[in-house]
Amino acid sequence: MTGDRSRYGAASFEHEDHEGHKDHEVISDSLQNLARTIVDAGLKVHRTLGPGLLETAYESCLFRELQVRGVAAQRQVALPLEYEGERLEVGYRLDLLVENAIIVEVKSVEILSRLHEAQILTYLKLSGLRIGLLMNFNVALFKQGVRRFIR
Repeated sequence: MTGDRSRYGAASFEHEDHEGHKDHEVISDSLQNLARTIVDAGLKVHRTLGPGLLETAYESCLFRELQVRGVAAQRQVALPLEYEGERLEVGYRLDLLVENAIIVEVKSVEILSRLHEAQILTYLKLSGLRIGLLMNFNVALFKQGVRRFIR
């Protein structure tokens, strides 16, 4: 991945304010560029497939699109919960973990809810990562389905 911003286009992100967020200036340019690359890959998947498919279809295609772009990603990554110093496997799974730095939660729903937002915020908290993307592919315009969260 290069630092060339023109490659990623002028992706626009919706950012949800939430308690506990840190100053946003500390997000590196490389992470910002990576987030743009992920959104651009999602846009390509949405343009190709359109709305109406299952989440797993979009997740698989987004994973493949990231691979084609040379971006390291993992699917269905287990996220343990630490309780009183012990790591417990409680069934949390990240749809995509990109470059071990950004969580992507894929949805295909009529409307994103506060529950979906709480889910990605919980994943950010448990993982210690700073950036999460919530992507709903069941929308007419993809940019309406993308939300970025920073912890």
